[in-house]
Amino acid sequence: MALQKSTLRYLGSCLGGILNIFETIAVQAAGISVDSPLVGVLSPRCDILELREYSHDASLRPRRPGGLSHSERAGLAYRIAKRNNETALMLHYNQLFGVDSQTLANISFDGGDDARLKAIIRHTDLVTINPKDAVIEDVAALPAAGLDNADIVQLSELIAFVSYQARVVAGLRLMAVVA
Repeated sequence: MALQKSTLRYLGSCLGGILNIFETIAVQAAGISVDSPLVGVLSPRCDILELREYSHDASLRPRRPGGLSHSERAGLAYRIAKRNNETALMLHYNQLFGVDSQTLANISFDGGDDARLKAIIRHTDLVTINPKDAVIEDVAALPAAGLDNADIVQLSELIAFVSYQARVVAGLRLMAVVA
């Protein structure tokens, strides 16, 4: 496949040479390679792909993790990816595992006797599977279990980001099939 010069410019880097779009998590998880017909579609949108990588890092590896450790975030991200049937993302989040990640990733684990984990898992699963069913009482259960407002916001950001990422990957994969 012959690539135009403008497309080749995008392949090398994006936003000042920081990122190759084919090294982004979403593009890799969707199985899109440099010889895909989608190159022409993705290349002009490299800034969006790069910003998604920043969102990934902010959601999973923030400098100040607050009351949600990096390990807990990785386990919850895996859990969300699993609930969305996104195997490639599950494999990615598995690489980020630390202490306690596997426990949270196990969708049969409901938090056990730990009220904090039970509330986090219940909220994560509810918003991931049936977001329209979440009500104010569901959010109110989180501070009652020991999460402060910043932790609730960060948990919400994590759930939203991974759910969004799963949909982007599914969309890219579908586009690749029909391209």
